[in-house]
Amino acid sequence: MSVEKQELHPRNLHRSRYDFPELICSYPQLEKFVFVNPYGDQSVDFSNPDAVKTLNAALLSHFYGITHWDIPENYLCPPIPGRADYIHYLADLLAAVNGNVIPKGNRVKVLDIGVGANCIYPIIGHQAYGWEFVGSDVDKRAIDSATNIAAINPSLKGHLAFRLQHSAAHIFTGIVKPGELFDLTMCNPPFHASAEEARSGSQRKVRNLGKQKGRETVLNFGGQHSELWCKGGEVEFIRNMIGESSAIGSQCCWFTTLVSKSAHLSLVYDALERAGVSAWETIEMSQGQKQSRFVAWTFLSAAEMEDWPEKLNFKP
Repeated sequence: MSVEKQELHPRNLHRSRYDFPELICSYPQLEKFVFVNPYGDQSVDFSNPDAVKTLNAALLSHFYGITHWDIPENYLCPPIPGRADYIHYLADLLAAVNGNVIPKGNRVKVLDIGVGANCIYPIIGHQAYGWEFVGSDVDKRAIDSATNIAAINPSLKGHLAFRLQHSAAHIFTGIVKPGELFDLTMCNPPFHASAEEARSGSQRKVRNLGKQKGRETVLNFGGQHSELWCKGGEVEFIRNMIGESSAIGSQCCWFTTLVSKSAHLSLVYDALERAGVSAWETIEMSQGQKQSRFVAWTFLSAAEMEDWPEKLNFKP
């Protein structure tokens, strides 16, 4: 009997434990990585980067109809259930300004800051709700990878666009065009402040998985510089994002970003107050023992928020 993960969002397709026979049926390449663990359950070795990447490809194939998905070596390979939760809670955020009805289809525009080579958020957001996405990144190879994923999967083609951020010092500047409107922006910011801090975090993750080979850390999820760390870490990145968002406040309904540590929230709130936002919310999420959250803010007045669905013509 399959046990539901009650902590995940009710619409999350990954609330049940992985059904490996079904996944293998959808993506036969997974079979060679599946084994029976000491508890008598089927699993994969989560310290093996190839196993994790193949599991992701199988999940994307089985649940989202993505038949071609791959990422370059050593790029971030994220756990999909948690990524899906962010998308579903964003849908709830939009529903709250749309008569409690989730707006679906290509009239909904979402900007994913730091889309990454894996393109996970646009894939889930489009396949679950039909939303259109723009993904930005400072890494050209990541942009090329995401562009290729969108181009070779018929269900994604023409619905996802990608823009290279030429300045690592900027987030929205150079990406959002004059007069362009977005219903949502989303971001999973780099949370380490240095390469050494990122390396220590990766080593800790591997130790928790019970696998360390010699002096070299085996990175099960990978990750490039821009994906894992930036000067000042997560707080500085989010502060910059909030500051830049004020210049385009009338062009977006909700700006959002993940915040990895609850201890950072007070600093984020201070930045929001200084930016003069109209309102903000913190949405808590949970994946197993891991607690996560995102902060959403808007510069729209209550009246402008109420008129937003009419402005974008997605009101039911």
